[in-house]
Amino acid sequence: MTPRFQKILFVVLFVSSVAMTAVLVRLRERAHDRLLQGDQTQGTSAPAVAPLEEVTMMVADDMTSTLAPETIALPLPDEPQARARSLLNRLLSQYSNAHSMHPLPTTTNPVEAVFLMPLSKTAPSHAGSVRDAAQSEDRIAIVNLSNPFAALHPSGLETETLTVLSICATLHANLPQVTEVRFLVGGEQQATLHGHADLTQTYLTAASAAASGAQP
Repeated sequence: MTPRFQKILFVVLFVSSVAMTAVLVRLRERAHDRLLQGDQTQGTSAPAVAPLEEVTMMVADDMTSTLAPETIALPLPDEPQARARSLLNRLLSQYSNAHSMHPLPTTTNPVEAVFLMPLSKTAPSHAGSVRDAAQSEDRIAIVNLSNPFAALHPSGLETETLTVLSICATLHANLPQVTEVRFLVGGEQQATLHGHADLTQTYLTAASAAASGAQP
């Protein structure tokens, strides 16, 4: 026959186990509720939006073979390379509009990346001017177009050239430190945009608008 103290000990242990299980379940439920609340807060919070800025798009016109400045307001990132990419994607996307004077097919993110590299022409005269030289030196923009954009672009010397000049002039209008532009397609060197416009050369942005008959 089981001694009385063992029965009491068994009951105490059993009750303690039940109580502990209930506490753990409750703590788990509370943790789960906090997690759900955190997810809901994160999902409903508005993302940070950059303030609108006025920018100048150098828009191509196939009828006159020129570029025309068009001022619009855009939210742009502060980082120069991301800024240049946003500008160019906005420029090229508007060519897919129904009333575009330079119609292009719709593609997602026609510009995959823009890399801004310094053009070192002269060394600073003394060590103290290194920072000033770095801030003032001209830049070359490496514009990496997407493969779908190049593949779907209308073939023809005039339409391809206008697209290239529009890109170069828009960069110069908004990032005047960009004085030269080179192009890649899908991260690689490509001879032409779609059979005609030369993508192996370096384009001078200041001359791009003038070459098409527009005023920079």
